Amino acid sequence: MPNLPAASWTTTTEQTPAAQGFRMPPEWAPHQATWLSWPHNQETWPDELEQVERTMAEVVRLLSTSEAVYINVNDAAHEQHVRRLLDRAGVNGPVRFFHIPTDDAWIRDHGAIFITHPRQRLLAATVWGFNSWGEKYPPWDRDAQVARRMAAALGVPAFNGGMILEGGAIDTNGAGTLLTTEQCLLNPNRNPHLSREAIEQRLRDFLGIHQVLWLGRGLEGDDTDGHIDDLTRFVAEDVVVTVVEQDPQDPNYEVLQENLERLQAFRLLDGRPLQIVALPMPAPLMIAGERVPATYANFYIANRLVLMPAYGDAQDETARQLLQRCFPDRPVVPVDCRAIIRGLGALHCLTQQVPAV
Repeated sequence: MPNLPAASWTTTTEQTPAAQGFRMPPEWAPHQATWLSWPHNQETWPDELEQVERTMAEVVRLLSTSEAVYINVNDAAHEQHVRRLLDRAGVNGPVRFFHIPTDDAWIRDHGAIFITHPRQRLLAATVWGFNSWGEKYPPWDRDAQVARRMAAALGVPAFNGGMILEGGAIDTNGAGTLLTTEQCLLNPNRNPHLSREAIEQRLRDFLGIHQVLWLGRGLEGDDTDGHIDDLTRFVAEDVVVTVVEQDPQDPNYEVLQENLERLQAFRLLDGRPLQIVALPMPAPLMIAGERVPATYANFYIANRLVLMPAYGDAQDETARQLLQRCFPDRPVVPVDCRAIIRGLGALHCLTQQVPAV
């Protein structure tokens, strides 16, 4: 990869990443690494942090058989702590540490969103504003600096997207189509000064998107205001998996049915309909008297495997088998996320891919 100098680029229409030939690849495209921010916030996991760290060490063990793993830690002492956990878990694949302090672990949302220039084999980062999902969990000042520091650490250009955007709010097929939700991207707690059309234009300019498909609302208990990575994910250019609730009495039932109807009506840029694979929902999972957004859609696609959140639920194996059919060349590995989900996110929320070029 060419070692371009890191920079903060203010773009004009002619200078946008898309105009220069950059685009956001799909998650299943080859990675050079998976990037994590190591969990350390006791308020996020009041009683579960030790188990969360053990689970994440196992995640690193699995991922490092597939690709390099980059890990943000707060300082040298934190790095040594994490190294001990990884040693106990038997990690022997490539791991690289970065002293990039964080407020929390949700790198999908506070980290850089990487783009590539396929013809010139270039990597760049898009850096977006982060306000802790609508100013919900102060402080977030360290998290707001992570994306730019990731770009600097790799020595790649950083394009400033100029609006609040979390990576979990979007999903792309790598061929110009992006999925998101109205509840999140049009929420006044994100970018109240921007219209739907203005937001779509930013996505076109910075991620190389030509078409935005809007779903409605997200899951009950989702503090992100409806992130798409809890709902519907591309698994191929024209194939999506989407969660569907079978119990008409469940609060998620109507929301997910409406999203399903929208998916059935969508057409890709060339007029093709989407092929839709319905994923089940696990039984409602309550922690400390509140429902958490447990979902099988929050999986992560690595180079040689797919990590799927599992919840000790009767539907775990059904979901795994459905995803396995979508990824015949990558084993789908369930990871027990009953501790992690206490923080209201799962595996996709805790990972960010760095594309290969």
